Amino acid sequence: MLGLKRIWAGAMILAALATPAMAEGNLAANATRLPDLTIDSANLTFSETSFELETGKYYRLRIVHDGGEELAVVAPELFRNSWINQVIVNDLEITPYGLYSVEFDDEGTIDIWFVPIRPGEYKFWADGYETRGLAGTFIVK
Repeated sequence: MLGLKRIWAGAMILAALATPAMAEGNLAANATRLPDLTIDSANLTFSETSFELETGKYYRLRIVHDGGEELAVVAPELFRNSWINQVIVNDLEITPYGLYSVEFDDEGTIDIWFVPIRPGEYKFWADGYETRGLAGTFIVK
């Protein structure tokens, strides 16, 4: 009986000491602007091939395409492990439930506003061009 009382008392102490982690304020405010991801379709290069991010931090990623090739920028694992607030194309806001990729048929700019929620290394690439140099990694800590 004494053993049960000790276990119960220990459990009560642990429960009292454990406080839930609570975020304060608006996570979707004051986004950190990442360096633009510029696509050079003539040379098949991205301006950035690595981004370092933190979980719970709000980011804006601007993808700029020169229009030379029709292509899609794919980042399914990052998008699956992030809360996507909005995507802006030509000053039009889209509030998606999920995102797999963004596709450029012509020259343009797409902004993605998001909060990574799970750490890991997430690949991104231009579909069909990843082995030719259009690939990179998001490192989320």
